[in-house]
Amino acid sequence: MSPAPASILIIKPSSLGDVVHTLPAVALLKRHFPQCAIRWVVNPEWAPLLAGNRDLAEVVIFPRGTFRGWQGLAKIGPWARSMQAYRSELVLDFQGLLRSALIGRLCRGGSFLGLSDAREGARFFYDGVADVSAQSHAVDRYLQLVATLGVDTTGPLEWPMPLGVPVPGVEPGYVLLHPFSRGAGKSLSLSQVREFCDALAPMRVILVGRSAEVVPAQSNALNLLNRTSLEELVWLIRAAGYVVSVDSGPMHMAAALTPRLLALHTWSDPAKVGPYRPEAWIWKSQRLFQRAHPEAGRPAWDFGEIALFVKDQMNSFGGS
Repeated sequence: MSPAPASILIIKPSSLGDVVHTLPAVALLKRHFPQCAIRWVVNPEWAPLLAGNRDLAEVVIFPRGTFRGWQGLAKIGPWARSMQAYRSELVLDFQGLLRSALIGRLCRGGSFLGLSDAREGARFFYDGVADVSAQSHAVDRYLQLVATLGVDTTGPLEWPMPLGVPVPGVEPGYVLLHPFSRGAGKSLSLSQVREFCDALAPMRVILVGRSAEVVPAQSNALNLLNRTSLEELVWLIRAAGYVVSVDSGPMHMAAALTPRLLALHTWSDPAKVGPYRPEAWIWKSQRLFQRAHPEAGRPAWDFGEIALFVKDQMNSFGGS
């Protein structure tokens, strides 16, 4: 493999949080190989997160949804042939699944590298792997992959993300609450959402995310559930006085964009899937603590106490 490949293909189609987790590794890769053209294969729903990314020469769409059903099978062949245009000297599979490995083989023009914990037989397609631990945070695992290329991963990390699209009528300075997750057992209950909003009043609260839950109206809360695009969500996170989110993709977006974050974990392990930012706060097992100081912290038994903590945090940041 050339020490300075002319082209690199990044394979990380999904999910939202994992795309965010890959950003620092790709940014360091571009700093190490500044003349290299880097392209990224991603699902269409997450492509807006890569819009305008200065590290990328091109964003390549993986239209996974079009391959579903019998009619979709007929589209795989033409799409596979079109991917020949993206043959690259170096292909990096950050996804570690059979479909990402197959994409990598289609585009392999030189070396094809992946992670040691890849699943579904993906490892058999690689020329080499980065030795990673399933107990490590995803960001660290992805950094290890580029470290095998001689990239220095010890310096400050960058999280290049778009500015987002403003939501009409929304003024900065609110508490942004992302209460629901697709992961089983990670979401807040409606009573917890109500308790949290009531305890924050008269502070403004904006609810965001995707859910079939019908949240009752509250005087200090603006319900934008199922009503924002990904670009608008980026802007809402940037403009928030503070972000409170369950374990989810938007929580990882917030961790990349702002130190004003409290991540709510029910059963998931914050050491592996929590906010990577060290100054972010975490709520787990009725205790509040920072990732940088997991041994310290303070108890918070209910969402009224969590709301009081958020108020204190808003004041410390000069919010209102």
